[in-house]
Amino acid sequence: MKLEVLDSSGRVIDELPASKRPGLNRVMWTMRAKPPLVPPAAQVAVSAIRGPRLVPGDYTVRLTKAGKVYETKLKVGLDRRAKFSVADRKAQFDAAMRVRALFGDESALMDRIIALRKELAQTGAALPEGDPLRKQLSDFDGKVDAVRKKIVATTEGGAITGEERLREHTDQLYGAILSYEGKPAAYQITYIDTLKRELDEVTKQFDQLLAQDLPTLNDSLKSKGQQPLSPPPAKAEANNTTSSSIGATRATGLVPADFSLSY
Repeated sequence: MKLEVLDSSGRVIDELPASKRPGLNRVMWTMRAKPPLVPPAAQVAVSAIRGPRLVPGDYTVRLTKAGKVYETKLKVGLDRRAKFSVADRKAQFDAAMRVRALFGDESALMDRIIALRKELAQTGAALPEGDPLRKQLSDFDGKVDAVRKKIVATTEGGAITGEERLREHTDQLYGAILSYEGKPAAYQITYIDTLKRELDEVTKQFDQLLAQDLPTLNDSLKSKGQQPLSPPPAKAEANNTTSSSIGATRATGLVPADFSLSY
């Protein structure tokens, strides 16, 4: 048995736990979109544990059981006590979804970095101690890790460390927008664009490493009979995610956060 919620366009936006117990059953719907995908870091992205609240409008609840489909309409209205309009709620939701997408872009870039560092670790482990290639791999890994440290905080301890990077700034903005369901401030919209430009710059730096430094490293590997490293694809696999008690995060079992190559 499956219980789904669809928006006015017919797109499935949520799936609710459906009980198989006979009789009347109560199901709770949070009326929120899915939480953002957050890149792994030493600190918790507190605001990202929840998704944006959906806007007022018409929705459909669909129950599928034993091949039979049952549907009923559901209308979500604006809180009568609200001091803002439906248009303001829509503006807030759109802004929150933009920040949610920014989290996704940060996670996609982090996936590429983690995949490359995993390959570097495997290649380095196959080389004998004292091999000059180990230092070359370590130097390149250090450059890759420097890019990672521009995306996420790497010092454990939470806010007391004072370390904030792109991910932490994104989380602060996301929390600020979610904290008020009316129209977001103009500076918040501008800040979304600012963070997006910062991420684009970090992505450019990573791509430059792949275009300029990686070919030289691969030439050295091939000269020693080693397999060259494959540059990670520009678009990471969207479904390579795992859920945790701290929201949704990218799969991080590839390389520890504090990993470093030695030679």
